[in-house]
Amino acid sequence: MLIVVLAACSNTNWREASREPAGLAVNPAITKDAVIEFYAADAFSWRGWFAVHTWIAVKPEDATEYTVYEVVGWRVKQGLPALKQYQTTTPDRYWYGAKPDKVLSIQGGKAIQLIPKVTAAINRYPWANEYTLFPGPNSNTFPQWVGLQVPELELELPFRAIGSGYAG
Repeated sequence: MLIVVLAACSNTNWREASREPAGLAVNPAITKDAVIEFYAADAFSWRGWFAVHTWIAVKPEDATEYTVYEVVGWRVKQGLPALKQYQTTTPDRYWYGAKPDKVLSIQGGKAIQLIPKVTAAINRYPWANEYTLFPGPNSNTFPQWVGLQVPELELELPFRAIGSGYAG
């Protein structure tokens, strides 16, 4: 019976799951301020009952796009680094069907001061080529590690950010 319930409540086709913007991010075409944002969304499929996936978006002052940084496990299986970076105007996209929450947003002068520290911490991330679902390092280890390296962020990840404790 449990297997039937899990199958019925699980979206197994990730290719068809929404990746649309959630409308949470500061629009870089309108806001010229520097921005740092951390997001969390339910993990894909039944895993979302227990865990979230987290990522970081950084937009320097006057930039027209964000740089998004996230750790994705399937990249390692393809021989790529787990740590992925890309440019976008919409860093708040649904995580394969799950609407994200904005965990942290810093704008203006404080973001200008912290962006170099955040990007330096990202560049030093010690598990950029590794991924282990539990206990870590995983997608939640990454932003937690950055938060520990840059305490001025005052980052508090959600309780369901399983693997964040690995960073400590």
